[in-house]
Amino acid sequence: MNLRVAMLSVHTCPLAALGGKETGGMNVYVRELSRELGLMGVEVDVFTRSQNPAIPRVVELSERARVIHLPAGPEAPMARAEIHAHLDELIDGIEAWRLTRAGEYDLIHAHYWLSGVAALTLGERWAVPVLQMFHTLGRLKNRVARRPVELEPAIRLAEETRIVGAADRIVAANVVERAELLRDYGARAQRIATIPCGVDTELFAPGDRAAARRALGLDGRPTLLWVGRIAPIKGLDTLLDAVERLRAAGTAVRLLIVGGDADEPRNGHEATLRQQIAGLGLTDAVSFLGPRPQDVLPSYYAAADVTVVPSYYESFGMVALEAMACGSPVIASRVGGLVTTVRDGVTGFLVPESDVGALADRIQALIADPDLRWRIGREGVRWAAQHRWPCVAEAVCREYASLQPSARGHLAGARCHA
Repeated sequence: MNLRVAMLSVHTCPLAALGGKETGGMNVYVRELSRELGLMGVEVDVFTRSQNPAIPRVVELSERARVIHLPAGPEAPMARAEIHAHLDELIDGIEAWRLTRAGEYDLIHAHYWLSGVAALTLGERWAVPVLQMFHTLGRLKNRVARRPVELEPAIRLAEETRIVGAADRIVAANVVERAELLRDYGARAQRIATIPCGVDTELFAPGDRAAARRALGLDGRPTLLWVGRIAPIKGLDTLLDAVERLRAAGTAVRLLIVGGDADEPRNGHEATLRQQIAGLGLTDAVSFLGPRPQDVLPSYYAAADVTVVPSYYESFGMVALEAMACGSPVIASRVGGLVTTVRDGVTGFLVPESDVGALADRIQALIADPDLRWRIGREGVRWAAQHRWPCVAEAVCREYASLQPSARGHLAGARCHA
C-alpha cells in the first residue's frame, strides 16, 4: 500500500511563476520534492489556496503527485498575514476533499508557518503525524528588518512558537537554521532533522558563456546577475551602491535583475530601487528583466561573470546553489543559511551584509581574474552535485519513515546515488 502525504503550501502555489512578491525558493522546493517523492512511489497531494478561479482545480505534477487549489477567502492574491483569518475555510476544504475524493492520508508535511497552523488542526483530526519546514523564521526576519513596515506580525511569531512545540518533526535547511530553532523557539533537538535544499542538476548545468551572452544580446561589459523576489531583505540597494562604486573606479559593469512582479512592475520596493538607480546615474547599467521561467535561468547564470546574492537574511540561498550548479561564481552575504550553502573561497565568496566596499572589492577581484572565476565555478558545480533533488527526497522520506513505518518501503525507490 502506497504512503499518502498531504503536502501543505498554503500561501503560495508551487506552480506559480517565480520572482513575484509571494514566489521564490519555497515554490521550487515544494514542487521538486513532491515530484521526486512521486517517482519514489509516494502519493502526494499538494494543497494550496486558490488565487485564481480560472485555473484548473487539480494539476498533475508527476506520476502520483498533484497540486489541488482550494478556495480560502477571495480567490485572488492576498497578504500573508491576512490569509490566517481564512485558514478555517481551507482546513474545511481539505477535509471535504479527503472525505469525498481522496481517502486517508498517512502524514502531513507543512511548509511555512501558515501551513503549519492548518497542519496542526488536520493532524489532530486525522490522528496522523505532522512534519514541518518553515523556510524562513519570523524572529530572524525581524532581527534584520530595516523599517517598521518590514517587521513580521505578532501572530506569526506566536504561531511559529506553537508549531515548533507541537509538530512531530521539523526539517531545518542547515545547521544555522537548526541553531535558530533551538535558541529562539525552544525547539527540542531530537525533533529536528537537518536536510539541505536541492537543485535540478539536469536543468542547472554549465553552459557556453559566449553562446549564452549572444543569445541574450549582451555586450562585452562585465555582467553581474541578481535573481529573486524584489524585496528589501534581498539587499539590492547594497548591490546598486556597489555597482556605482565600481563604475566610479572605472569598471563599467552592468547588472541584470531577474525577478519582480509581472503585473505591477513599478510598485512597492521596485519603485524605490528605480529612484535609487536614477539618483546614482545607473540607468544605462541596470536592467530590470522581470520574472523568467526557470528553464530560461540557466542561460542567465551561464552568461554572467558573477551572480550576487547580497541578502540581509536567507534561510538557505537556492539562487546561490542554482548559480553554482551552472558554474557561475557566487558572491553572497555572510548571513543565515548562505554561510553553509556557499563555501567561502571554494565555491564562492562571502562578504559582510550591507558592506558596500567589501562587496565592490570582491566583485572587482573576480572580474579581474578569469582563472579564479573558472576555479570557483568548477568547484561550485562539484558542490551542487551533492544537492540533487533525489537525495533531498530520500532524506525527507527517511524522516517520514521515522514518523510512519509504512514509509520505509518507499526508500527502495530512491534515486540518489551521491
